[in-house]
Amino acid sequence: MGVGYSRYLKIIYIIGDFFLLNASFCLVSFYFKWPNLQADSFFLAQFLYINLFWVITTFFTNIHTIDRGLRFEQILVQLIRAFSLFTIIMIAFLYFFGSILIPVFHFEIKLFLFGILFFLWRSIMANFINFIRRRGLNYRKVIIVGNGAPAMEMQRYFESHPEVGYKLKGIFCDGSTIMQTEEISGKVSDAKQFALDKKIDEIYCSLSGLEPEQIADLMDFSDRSLIRFRVVPDFRGFANKKVKIDFYDSIPVLSVRNEPLQNIGNRIVKRAFDIMFSLMVIILVFPFVFLIIAPLIKLSSKGPVFFKQLRSGRDNITFYCWKLRTMKVNENADVEQAREGDVRITAIGRLLRKTSLDELPQFYNTLIGNMSVVGPRPHMLKHTEEYSEIIDKFMVRHFVKPGITGWAQVHGLRGETRNNSLMEKRVKYDVWYLENWSLLLDMKIVVLTFTQILFGKHKGQ
Repeated sequence: MGVGYSRYLKIIYIIGDFFLLNASFCLVSFYFKWPNLQADSFFLAQFLYINLFWVITTFFTNIHTIDRGLRFEQILVQLIRAFSLFTIIMIAFLYFFGSILIPVFHFEIKLFLFGILFFLWRSIMANFINFIRRRGLNYRKVIIVGNGAPAMEMQRYFESHPEVGYKLKGIFCDGSTIMQTEEISGKVSDAKQFALDKKIDEIYCSLSGLEPEQIADLMDFSDRSLIRFRVVPDFRGFANKKVKIDFYDSIPVLSVRNEPLQNIGNRIVKRAFDIMFSLMVIILVFPFVFLIIAPLIKLSSKGPVFFKQLRSGRDNITFYCWKLRTMKVNENADVEQAREGDVRITAIGRLLRKTSLDELPQFYNTLIGNMSVVGPRPHMLKHTEEYSEIIDKFMVRHFVKPGITGWAQVHGLRGETRNNSLMEKRVKYDVWYLENWSLLLDMKIVVLTFTQILFGKHKGQ
């Protein structure tokens, strides 16, 4: 796969996806129906609408166009989002019309097989493309015009990430530079002719090293020459590199924090995961745990089985957070955090806290929408008021729903917060989660939480 062959990748992806989709449904039908399988109108109609729904899915998710700069984890998130949407569309269609219109036999098996083959095929392709790009194939020729830190960072990126498929052919600037590359470098005025002679695919322009007139001239030249023009702004004044640029008409507006959950599609995916996971726990786990633990809680001390407390939620809106009661009923429950060796904690309460079983009722909070399975842990109102005054970025955590578990918790920052430095670390992890959310990350946190509870391998604070 040589230079410029990337335009064929989209076709390869489209053909491969459709082949696996139809092959999966066809193979399962043959396995269960052979030799009595008939290619009647119902059988053929099934293939008509599964392909139609896949077209709709790919239209909204655009999974056949993969940007070079995306990491494998980001690609995987896109694929999970697409497969989830396809599954939801299929289930909704079959629920309302399947029994009376076009039934699909063994639908769950067909969908499962397609999912396995789809993710396996796309993973193999992603790794194969990275492999050939590391060996100097399927690349785009680029030059950097301008100087300064942004230009140097772009050079380091191109040279340290061969898997993205860019070859730096030249660096052009009017001032002195310590940057070097295998090809000729020169003045800004030399860049245009060099780009034509070497058939450059993309020009990366550093704003900090050029005058506005030079940038405009290069942009016009790129448009006339069918060369893609990229601008590299200087964001060194911002500690957070995940900035986002929006345009209000022609006015560029910089957002200093990337928040994936501001996207309505991401919120729908996260909410769907919350509902399915919480329903599974409430139906399959909670009844059996409750039947065993509820009598023990009542025997341990006087008071109700459940404990509810006002906590700070998304946008700092308060809600009642539910737990299984682990303490003796006391007047300080809303103002004093539980500590190691706290005499208020009952014998069964210690076990519940150690295994996190006291948090099970919070899946009810998740189901009704007050909380999420994964997110920053909610705090008592008193602690929110106190920490917001002394911990930097503490309130940023409230841009998302609080969670039953979180990125901070799987890094050992759970339970009692003995000093402000521990809270600062917790906030740091919570803000990182907010800026880097993905469905894959949520799943990873859930798995880590489960394994830590099961094996007791909580990292120390």
